[in-house]
Amino acid sequence: MIDPSIVPIVDPNPLPAPYWLFKLLLLVTFTLHIIAMNFMLGGAFLAVVARFTSKGKEFRNRIFLDLAKKVPVFLAATITIGIAPLLFVQAIYGQYFYTSTILIAWPWFLILVLLCIAYYGFYYVVYNGQRRPGPAGIVLLVSLTFVLIVGFIQSNNVTLMQTPAHWAAKYFASPTGWSNNLSDPTLIPRYLHFVTSAIAVGGMLLVLLALARWKSDREYATYLFQYGGKSFMYATMAQFIIGTWFLVTIPRNLRMIFMGDNPLASVLFIIGILGTIAAIFLMSNAIRKQNIRVAAYGVSGLLAVVIITMIIMRDILRDAYLEPYFHPHQFAVKTQWAVLPVFLVLFLAGVGLWLLMLKRYGLFSGNKPPLADTTPTANAAAETEVELVH
Repeated sequence: MIDPSIVPIVDPNPLPAPYWLFKLLLLVTFTLHIIAMNFMLGGAFLAVVARFTSKGKEFRNRIFLDLAKKVPVFLAATITIGIAPLLFVQAIYGQYFYTSTILIAWPWFLILVLLCIAYYGFYYVVYNGQRRPGPAGIVLLVSLTFVLIVGFIQSNNVTLMQTPAHWAAKYFASPTGWSNNLSDPTLIPRYLHFVTSAIAVGGMLLVLLALARWKSDREYATYLFQYGGKSFMYATMAQFIIGTWFLVTIPRNLRMIFMGDNPLASVLFIIGILGTIAAIFLMSNAIRKQNIRVAAYGVSGLLAVVIITMIIMRDILRDAYLEPYFHPHQFAVKTQWAVLPVFLVLFLAGVGLWLLMLKRYGLFSGNKPPLADTTPTANAAAETEVELVH
């Protein structure tokens, strides 16, 4: 416990909408951001694995090219959608977020540099994966590494943001903005928890791609289904180990909110565990019986439930960490009724437009990616398509 006065005061500017609405929008937009991020990170990871493994080499190369086409699109979606939850975090937890960001200022600035390099690397793979698979695989691995570093910086910031007791020591140890939060025992398991979940969702992406190709290319779709389904299961099983590690590193008084002290958190914790176990068994059964629809629809539904419960639990844990200092009733609220309906309509329209773009772009269509054709006409069409999306 520290003196609450060490935490900067709440921004005196009133919130333009009720606190509960800001909190709800934070959870909704963060969910969309996480889904896009998981598709991007998990897809890139599985593409790298496919490129550098020899078993089923012909199909593995197709998987590499298939995913390479989609990764930069999902990275763009991750960044774009991520702006919204970042703004809501700043509005609600500004005094905590800004302080932790200043403490790790230089790593935080490096996020932009690393993302730009990774983005260019992903597009290099898009346009050279067919002709130069060797260098393209290495470039994809380097870009994936940069994205993983970005995620680690983000985890540093989040864990530091919710532990004001560490701020003074971090600042005096490195007042130039090169701090990290490696001394926090939750940092590594928390980070691995997000990375492993992204691999599981990346496996689910391959299952959805298999469903799209099930009628037109059954042999390839079956391989996609097996590779994606098993990746989902193995990553999800690993989550039990990493999740347990993460849980035991949380301070006991906060850990107990998931063990009965907080009814909502405890119920969500049980739902998350049961949903995860059910998803593993359902996927295993679907693979054994070659039931692609059960895997694509049933497991996706369970996965969506688990993701939502985990995001709500994450929010509850953050507020529990900040409980001695964070008091929502301190917010001044001046609802802008003239603007709020317009914002909500545009927000829903934006989500709908994003889904339409995914459909029009053909991320889950059964068509072969333009990478499979190296003729000038096909390459020009592919470049035009990507430019239109971005």
